[in-house]
Amino acid sequence: MAMLDNGITKLYYTIGEVAALVEEEAHVLRYWETEFDSLRPRKNRAGKRVYTKDDIDVVFRIRHLLRDEKFTIDGARLALVAAAAGGGAL
Repeated sequence: MAMLDNGITKLYYTIGEVAALVEEEAHVLRYWETEFDSLRPRKNRAGKRVYTKDDIDVVFRIRHLLRDEKFTIDGARLALVAAAAGGGAL
């Protein structure tokens, strides 16, 4: 489920840009970082989060599981772990 394959040229995105892409608030993304081990964006020298394309793909997967598939946080966490272990995509 690569959501950013349509002509993306930037290497890094701010949390505000990612929040706008997935139509969530920035505080929701920060919360998801605490709940999902697979979502760990780096921080730049100024201490601001910088998301890569891979990070954004994980955010889209998490959002899909929570909002569209109606998983709980625990259920979404298990689904992500299972997908990673099985090599399958969500």
